[in-house]
Amino acid sequence: MTTISFVKVGGAALNQTPLDWKNNLTNILSAIQQAKSAGVDLLCLPELCISGYGCEDAFHSASVAERSLEILDEILPHTVGIGVAVGLPVLVSQVMYNAIAWLVNGKLCGIVPKQFLAGQDLYYETRWFKPWPSAFQTTIEHKGQTIPVGDLLFDMDGVKVGFEICEDAWVIQRPGTKLADLGVDVILNASASHFAFDQYQTRCQIVREGARVTNSVYVYSNLIGCEAGRIIYDGTVLIASGNRGLIASGTRFSFRDVLMTTAVADISLNRLYRRKNTNYRPNHPDQQKYTIDCPWQFPIPEKIPVASVIINPVAGNRKEEFARAVSLGLWDYMRKSRSRGFVLSMSGGADSSTVAVLIWLMCRLVLKELKWTDIQKKLPWINTNDTGSEDWKTLMPQLLTGVYQASKHSSETTLDAAKSLCESLHGKFFNFEISGLVQTYTQWVEQMLERPLTWEQDDLALQNIQARVRGPGVWMLANVYGALLLSTSNRSEAAVGYATMDGDTCGGLSPIAGIDKAFIISWLCWMEQEGLAETGPLHILKLVTAQRPTAELRPLESEQSDEADLMPYPLLDRIEKLAIRDRKSPLEVWLELRDVAEWKTYTPLQLYKYVEKFFLLWSRNQWKRERYAPSFHLDDENLDPKTWCRFPILSGGFTEELSQLKKVVVEYLNKLTAGENI
Repeated sequence: MTTISFVKVGGAALNQTPLDWKNNLTNILSAIQQAKSAGVDLLCLPELCISGYGCEDAFHSASVAERSLEILDEILPHTVGIGVAVGLPVLVSQVMYNAIAWLVNGKLCGIVPKQFLAGQDLYYETRWFKPWPSAFQTTIEHKGQTIPVGDLLFDMDGVKVGFEICEDAWVIQRPGTKLADLGVDVILNASASHFAFDQYQTRCQIVREGARVTNSVYVYSNLIGCEAGRIIYDGTVLIASGNRGLIASGTRFSFRDVLMTTAVADISLNRLYRRKNTNYRPNHPDQQKYTIDCPWQFPIPEKIPVASVIINPVAGNRKEEFARAVSLGLWDYMRKSRSRGFVLSMSGGADSSTVAVLIWLMCRLVLKELKWTDIQKKLPWINTNDTGSEDWKTLMPQLLTGVYQASKHSSETTLDAAKSLCESLHGKFFNFEISGLVQTYTQWVEQMLERPLTWEQDDLALQNIQARVRGPGVWMLANVYGALLLSTSNRSEAAVGYATMDGDTCGGLSPIAGIDKAFIISWLCWMEQEGLAETGPLHILKLVTAQRPTAELRPLESEQSDEADLMPYPLLDRIEKLAIRDRKSPLEVWLELRDVAEWKTYTPLQLYKYVEKFFLLWSRNQWKRERYAPSFHLDDENLDPKTWCRFPILSGGFTEELSQLKKVVVEYLNKLTAGENI
């Protein structure tokens, strides 16, 4: 056994797809080859990267674990000369576990299952897997060999390698603590951790702390892209070492299938810190119990390696993260659903304009990273133009078809905004006139009712028929093109049901349903004035940002606006956070708003009416949220009932709670009127 000072470690972000065995294997082998070419000794791949993380109830099928083991056998010959951690589902005594297989020099040395399962919010691992008991080891038979399985540590030429799997690192009694007592030198963390605003900083903290408290090299690898439809993974790869903190950090939001990050770490320095730590208590009796020997010899470097350089990824700027995350999500959703571009009903307003700009950003960012030939491999239907041009102006007409559907209540302002924006983005643009269709349906119902429909008596029906008439045309166009129809609903409107089912909710994907309206408006202003470094500002958006949000479903002389129909968007978003994210009662919400300076511009009575409206509309419209097209998860305030925020479709509608609120408000206003000091 040689005395090792330096180890070159690597982590790879992979763009995997559930049950896409060929694609997933190709990416894994590509990562291993890249790592070997870079001289990596130990490589960490993401969680469940063989099967895909988002297999959902397919994990109940034993065939998924069996096929994963078959793929593992195909990977083994490619691991000669390297150690690779590969995530996969494993059956032990006919029970399914989320595990890492440790492959060294062409041999399966052991399997380490996950001890702490993610079972909250977006995650349902406890539905499919069982947690592995700490300190337990067993074996399984595979291809005539006995394979160790359990809570294990691997000795490679004197370097001890251990594992945490995603959630293992987020709990108080993380496995890394015990690994430290066993003298671990390198901890590899295979993860599938979703993107959300501010999540990156938390991951950095966990990885730094994991390396510091264990005096080890800590490698964290994550998935990248939209893997299964709703979650976007940012592709974070982080490497930390002992008290040095982060020594390498990979690029986020890449459009590549494989993204490698490597670093050279000095394990002798970590061992020195461990010897100097007076509180370190090695667990000598258990070292033999937990440790598996792996035949291996580290190469001795000819010279001391140069220190690694940290790449500073995008972090902290929510507007930029939103742009990059959703652009990546759109790209993966389109190609993995085998859609031929997008069809978008463009109203000239903020929501549809945001989606159009995100498609444009997707196009620009893809071309920044991928060659045209690579794009054509992923999108075989893409063509160059007659001049052989291969730029974004050639690609965009094949990616975006915008449709403006005018009724007699539509304005020239919104038509000009929609047409000008779509043409500036080089998308195809169509203008349909729907007034005749609306009139046909209206007359049909009037004949059945034997009375005319009027705005005074039938306001909602006359508004909704316009939105619903717009649905079949764009669906038909999407079918003709084989494209993906995008819905433009946002989270603020989803909260109160301010949408017409089978109208503006039509679509196979609702990319901005996870973000609030106030953010969307501020994001458009940012894109207009600043934008991404790769694109610069998009000044044409002034045609959108100068408008007041409106559905344009009532006669123009009514001057309809979203906020007049609902309430000011910033206030709506604040009530939503208090009521849904923070689970406060109507009374608690009103009291908090009443006593905060930011909302003093509204009277206590106005605040009461807005709070009452929110809770009534929220409880009445859960059925709409259940029917929304899939949306991307962007922060921890999502309203998606499939993955985040469950609420009964039928409920008491907060009747008693709102009665309590009304009683308190009346008493409060009476005291104000009486001049009492309250």
